[in-house]
Amino acid sequence: MRALFISLILLVTQPVFAEEVVLGLSKDQVSINTNFDGSEILIFGAVKREEPIPTDPPLQVIVTVAGPFEPVVVRRKEKRLGIWINTDAVEVDSAPGFYAVSSSTLLGMSVTETEDQRHEISIPRAIRSVGAPMNITNSESFTEALIRIKTASNQYQLNEGTVSVDEETLFRTAIKLPAALTEGDYQTRIFLTRGGEVVSKYETSIYVRKVGMERWLYTLSRENAFLYGLMSLAIAIAAGWGASAIFSAFRR
Repeated sequence: MRALFISLILLVTQPVFAEEVVLGLSKDQVSINTNFDGSEILIFGAVKREEPIPTDPPLQVIVTVAGPFEPVVVRRKEKRLGIWINTDAVEVDSAPGFYAVSSSTLLGMSVTETEDQRHEISIPRAIRSVGAPMNITNSESFTEALIRIKTASNQYQLNEGTVSVDEETLFRTAIKLPAALTEGDYQTRIFLTRGGEVVSKYETSIYVRKVGMERWLYTLSRENAFLYGLMSLAIAIAAGWGASAIFSAFRR
């Protein structure tokens, strides 16, 4: 009797149409060197299923790529006595350095608010801000400002309608990575949804790393900050002296 009861529960909880993502990436590693001006990742895949394709509701695909998460301090500037100064500040507990959301249709039509909150799909949901100082009453505006700044620099992207889905089986999209990338693992997630509900999820990673001179300078700044500071100072002095010498030569 107990085995029969468990079997009935499994039949109720399992989806009628089991669908699974089979993913591919054009490349799973991005190298940053002195000439790096951005990159493009092609994300493609197929839907594996053992049942006929459901006719309704239609299948939607959402792709997210998230850079390393870290705390971010957002400051508010105000003009006082003719000078812009920092006033209030809020520390966002965790925000991705890069975040892109691509969907096969409008994001609001692809996933419900409940599913968005559960899986942290949209840009605001990907940012985690637990609390703010007691003297700040509109802490949400700081998160909105962070999103606005990151969006302007192409580090946060909402690309609706850019995922192509063929016969509800094959899908593909391209994510453009800006030049200003932080080294680390970039989490890539694929969501299959029907009627706004997530029916399948797949995760993988794209590794972004510095190479060549960029790698050497990055390592030096982390492992020997004093020497890195001296070298930077020497380069600045040499550049200033060189510019002065060239300017003097032209004056003659």
